[in-house]
Amino acid sequence: MTRFLPKTMLGQVMLILALGLMVGQIISTTLLLRGDEQRRALTVVNELTLRFVNAQQRSAEQDERRARREQRQAARREALKAALPQENAETLAALATPLPRPRRGPRAGIERSEEWPALADDKRMDALEPILLQALADQGVNASDLIIARRKAGADPMIQNRPRLRDRLHGENWRSRHILVAGIKREGADQWEIARAVDRERPREVLYMLALQTLVIFGVLFALMYLMMRRITRPLAQLTSRVDAFSRNPDAAEILEETGPQDTRQLIAAHNAMEARVAALLDEKDVMLGAIGHDLKTPLAALRVRIESVADDTQRERMAASIHDITHTLDDILSLARIGRSGVEFQRVDLAALTASVTEEFEDLGEPVTLETSERSVREVQVTWLKRALRNLVSNALRYGHEAKVSLLIENGKAVVQVDDTGPGIPQGEIAAMLEPFKRGEASRNRSTGGAGLGLTLARAIAEQHGGELILSNRIGEGGEKDGQIAGLRAEIVLP
Repeated sequence: MTRFLPKTMLGQVMLILALGLMVGQIISTTLLLRGDEQRRALTVVNELTLRFVNAQQRSAEQDERRARREQRQAARREALKAALPQENAETLAALATPLPRPRRGPRAGIERSEEWPALADDKRMDALEPILLQALADQGVNASDLIIARRKAGADPMIQNRPRLRDRLHGENWRSRHILVAGIKREGADQWEIARAVDRERPREVLYMLALQTLVIFGVLFALMYLMMRRITRPLAQLTSRVDAFSRNPDAAEILEETGPQDTRQLIAAHNAMEARVAALLDEKDVMLGAIGHDLKTPLAALRVRIESVADDTQRERMAASIHDITHTLDDILSLARIGRSGVEFQRVDLAALTASVTEEFEDLGEPVTLETSERSVREVQVTWLKRALRNLVSNALRYGHEAKVSLLIENGKAVVQVDDTGPGIPQGEIAAMLEPFKRGEASRNRSTGGAGLGLTLARAIAEQHGGELILSNRIGEGGEKDGQIAGLRAEIVLP
């Protein structure tokens, strides 16, 4: 999962912002659409409520007019009876009584039916029924039963037979429009009163506006956040590059410009102060090392001259060997301290030629050193230091293994310089310790049996100076790992 995440701070912040905006916009859109749906449902419920209330009012008005008309007719009959003789009054009164008018159903789009006119494709709207029932009760319309169904207008028989109702659906595609059919049965009534209302669909403009709103929000916030994050990350990127350059070449101290927010400026200022302090310490170290080298080598040279006057040849040779050991150890210490500060430039060289030249140096001295495999590879290296590291590895192989086999291989784009010997190897638990300063595989301090313990440390420091590493491993002989037979030690300088 993490491998798909952006690697930079800018990318991760922008991704988090995008996810946050997306989740927030989804929630906001859902709430808006739900609110719009509730608003449209309430509009339809109010329309149906109005139809049923108007139907009840009209029914009440019809009953009232009928009662008044009957009262007028009764009064007229009584007047005729009083004005005419008894035998003629009753006949005229009977003739004056009009026939009863048929009771008409309520208007305002209300249909009466003995049964609920259900269709096969009707969809029961259970969520709207309690709302309509409560709205009718608030208006004084008491219903014992209520049903709301959604259907296509083209399937409704009443709309098919009434052009005026089709005109209310606005358009030639009225058959595909949906309507809500609501029916109530009043308390004590046997018939259903049925009303219809257009199911208003959500306008497409609402979805377009929501999409436009989302794009505007994303665009504005992304632009502002990108500009802000660039203001923060650009100085950090410059600081990272400066730290990397300073770690590779501490001689080139440089003051980085303080830009960005206050926190970033404070960080850059702290780095500038630290870099100046480190550079000053390194300069002081170089001066101190130069002084140590001068102050120690001068007396050693004087001692080397004075021992020539010693008459005993054995004592004189021992003194000379001791002075040589001290001088050699001092050179190793100064070299280890000056790696990366010597001012030696990186050069593009053929590693095969460099490896062959070091091998030839030992062959000219009669040492058993052979060049086994050499593949051509051109790299940018510090020639002086890399030769020094290879010489140290070959010298170690000769000292402990009596012979050295040098190889140059290319593995996965990396140059690998191998030095194999036929010595006893190093115990597995002590390999890491052998890379530390003054750690030797032989306990004595005699240079005839071992060096000062700085050769591998120097080789490792030089490899790391080139961005590579030094790897030590035991070679297993023909007996295999089961027998634990070690054929010798392999030292590898891996260069990127």
